[in-house]
Amino acid sequence: MSRKRKDRRSVHGIVLLDKPLGLSSNQALQKVKHLFNATKAGHTGSLDPLATGLLPLCLGEATKVSSYLLDSDKYYETVAQLGARSTTGDAEGDKFDQRPVPELSDAEIEAVLERFRGDIDQVPPMYSALKKDGRRLYELARQGKEVAREPRRITIYKLELTGREQGRLRLSVGCSKGTYIRSLVEDIGEALSCGAYVDYLRRTGVSPYLNPIMWTLEELETLAEQGFDALDACLTPIDAALSHIPAIYLDEERAKKLTMGQFVQVNSLPDSDLFRLYQGEDRFLGLGKPTEDGLIAPKRLILHG
Repeated sequence: MSRKRKDRRSVHGIVLLDKPLGLSSNQALQKVKHLFNATKAGHTGSLDPLATGLLPLCLGEATKVSSYLLDSDKYYETVAQLGARSTTGDAEGDKFDQRPVPELSDAEIEAVLERFRGDIDQVPPMYSALKKDGRRLYELARQGKEVAREPRRITIYKLELTGREQGRLRLSVGCSKGTYIRSLVEDIGEALSCGAYVDYLRRTGVSPYLNPIMWTLEELETLAEQGFDALDACLTPIDAALSHIPAIYLDEERAKKLTMGQFVQVNSLPDSDLFRLYQGEDRFLGLGKPTEDGLIAPKRLILHG
């Protein structure tokens, strides 16, 4: 029996989900939202159904910081299948343009990978959620249409060959937001003169969660049978997603003024355009920003607790 909206809980925090193969990000989100019986939930950037791995899901007030995770660096393990291209850029699409895979030394592969490290321009794939004239690109692609896409500047921080066998390259990737691993693999395949598509993709990290403990849907379902206390113990604090942002600690009086929308003054401000704000040592209030006259203004406050 489905739960009525009025019966849902105000629960706040971030679930570090190990998304399973075959589910879209939204399908995974809805399952977790149902398990937690949460009033509000959102994900922090889509993972393809083919991809598994880390999908941070924000519940309740944590949805206010989801954009900061969306903008953060991502880390992946992927397998590039050489010798053909795919209509979708991955194993789910129809294969075409089959070519022999040349004999490649590790040095030759390394020379190609080096070309894709650092700041590069990448053309987004047709099978993506980007819009052209108000329509999603994947909608056009499913109709057999292809439209011109503007290249976008991205950064590849890490691109390492971790294994190879039978025309398959195992790669470890660290990249900026907006990077499409399918496009990266396709471009590497063209640089190797044999084509390539993604045969396996797993997201291992979303900054600042670089080596996180993740929860599978099966584990969450088991915990749900034990009650909400067991489920809620899986949540990471909202401010953990913002650990790269400098913190400022306020006394009770200034914290109260800030939560009422007033600007407050502190002795010295870190050199930053954004701050984590706390009352005392551990009560997270939300985010603030500096004003031109050296005060702190509330930017995005957390309204629970």
